[in-house]
Amino acid sequence: MPSSVEITSLFHSFSGQTALEDVSLSIQPGETVAIVGRNGAGKTTLVKHMNGLLLPRQGRVVTCGLDTTNVSVAALSRKAGFVFQNPDDQIFCRSVAREIAWGPKHIGYPTHRINNLMETAMAATGLQGMDRVNPLDLSLTGKKMLCLASVLAMDTDLLVLDEPTMGQDLAGKQRIASVIHELKRAGKTVVAVTHDMDFCADIFERIVVLEKGRLVMDGTCDQLFQSPDLLARGGIVPPQVWQLGEKLGLVPTPWKEEQLLEQLQSLHARRPVNTIEKRRTP
Repeated sequence: MPSSVEITSLFHSFSGQTALEDVSLSIQPGETVAIVGRNGAGKTTLVKHMNGLLLPRQGRVVTCGLDTTNVSVAALSRKAGFVFQNPDDQIFCRSVAREIAWGPKHIGYPTHRINNLMETAMAATGLQGMDRVNPLDLSLTGKKMLCLASVLAMDTDLLVLDEPTMGQDLAGKQRIASVIHELKRAGKTVVAVTHDMDFCADIFERIVVLEKGRLVMDGTCDQLFQSPDLLARGGIVPPQVWQLGEKLGLVPTPWKEEQLLEQLQSLHARRPVNTIEKRRTP
């Protein structure tokens, strides 16, 4: 089985300004990968190469076995779905149902498959019963869910999410997390650009850090959160659990709730117990 994404020595620039410099990255089927870093680090530029929205100025990008310079964006859309950061850049139909059905319909899926995919996508994103609603009447959360549902209905092997939790409340984040978990169970590959480190720590197995268009780390959450230098270089605000652990002086600094609880319980077990004898009154 080919890699979901194979990027080799990728360079890209806009108006003479380097956006990506010698980036190489391999993502295997079924992986969940977060792309993090400061604004302007090249994160969105990188993921737009994965479905052909941008083409390499130098280097090579192969998505699900297809060289992005040799196939159309339409052909790549059968393999790689992309959810934009701003839902208004993606939505164009006059009803929720039409928006979700548009992709699988134009791929040529049979009607029964389109209906099944729509039903599953709407259930996953909480849009059941909203078939005839105009997307313009949805809240920001509703629009984000609609964009996600329209890509889920394409049933692609790779799903790319650009800032999926931006503007989402807790319920929205939990729904997106549930969708990603289901995709992973189905063997799909998920790549997300995000600044949300709490979400990142809960969901993603692998973290890629970009700095000024260069890849400076490709590893695990543990490697990132235990490296003050990488956190500073990437302008990364660690998860709230990490921030609490640091204030408490815990070493190593925990970044998951279970790690924090384990360390606190260990400290409590080692704490000396003072026995105070109560005086009895005659």
